[in-house]
Amino acid sequence: MRVFVLVTLACLSACSWFSSRKTQLPDPTEIIVTGAPAGSIVFIDGLQTGQAVALNDRPQVLNVAAGAHKVEIHVADTIVYREDTYVSPGERHVVRVLSGLSR
Repeated sequence: MRVFVLVTLACLSACSWFSSRKTQLPDPTEIIVTGAPAGSIVFIDGLQTGQAVALNDRPQVLNVAAGAHKVEIHVADTIVYREDTYVSPGERHVVRVLSGLSR
C-alpha cells in the first residue's frame, strides 16, 4: 500500500511540474502613433500600415518586429512627418506627431 501511495504522489508531483512550466508569450512589440493629422496614412518602413485617420485624437496601435523602423505620416502624396525609431522586444513605443515638424 505504501508503494502505491508513493508512486501516486510521484506521478501527481510530476504532472504539476509540467503544467507549471507553461511558456509565457512575450508582450507585443508596438508602435503607437498619436497626433496624426486628419486624413493621414501611417507608413512603417515604406509600407502602408495604418488606415486613414479620421480624427487626430485617436492613437493607432501597430504591431511591429523589434528593431529599427522608419515611421512616416502621409497626407495624400506628401510626407508630413518622419521619425526613425528603435523598438525593443515587448516595448510599446509612442510616436507623437508634431504638426509641421519632422525629425
